[in-house]
Amino acid sequence: MVPFQALLAFGVSVDAACPGKKSGDVCPTAVHQSTGHQTYSETRGHNFALNATFDEIDPTKYDGLVIPGGRAPEYLAMNDSVIDLVRKFSNSGKTIASICHGQLILAAADVVKGRKCTAYPPVKPVLIAAGASWIEPETMAACVVDGNIITGATYEGHPEFIRLFLKALGGTITGSDKRILFLCGVSFCFQNLLE
Repeated sequence: MVPFQALLAFGVSVDAACPGKKSGDVCPTAVHQSTGHQTYSETRGHNFALNATFDEIDPTKYDGLVIPGGRAPEYLAMNDSVIDLVRKFSNSGKTIASICHGQLILAAADVVKGRKCTAYPPVKPVLIAAGASWIEPETMAACVVDGNIITGATYEGHPEFIRLFLKALGGTITGSDKRILFLCGVSFCFQNLLE
C-alpha cells in the first residue's frame, strides 16, 4: 500500500490488480512489525480497493511492475497467471521492483538466475536455489539493483526502494532542504500492547 500511494504522490499512474479479483474489489492488507521479536508480527491492516481487473491486464501497456511483500507472495508464487505476467515484464526488460517476500514470486518465475538480490532473510534459501546471487542486507532497509530488477529487504527500505524505482523509470526525487515534524500517537486500543 505504501509504494502504491507514494508512486501516486509522485504523479505516476498506478494500477493495482489481484488474481481472481476485479476493479473495485477489496484486498485486506496486513501490517508487519519486525522489531522486538525473532521474526515479524502481523496485524490486520487497511482494506485496499483495487483499481484494475487482473484478467484484463496487458503488460505491454505498463512501464514497470511493483511486487509488494508481506504474506501474499507465498501463494501468488504458485499462481501460473502471476508467474506468466512477471516473465512477460522480465522478458521485455521492463523494471521490476520487488520487496520483502515478493522475491518468492521472482524466484518462481525464474527471473533471478545470476542476478544480485536481497530480501527478507528467510527468503534467502529460495533465491539461492533459483540461482540468484544473494546480497546479505546490512540493514532491513537495504535495496539492491541489478539491471531491470530492484529488490528490497523489508518495508523499512520503502524510501530507497521507491527512489530507485522512480529513477529506473526516468524520474527523479530532488527532495527539499526543509525539515518536517511527523506527529504520531498511539491508538488507545493498542496502548496496552506497548506496556
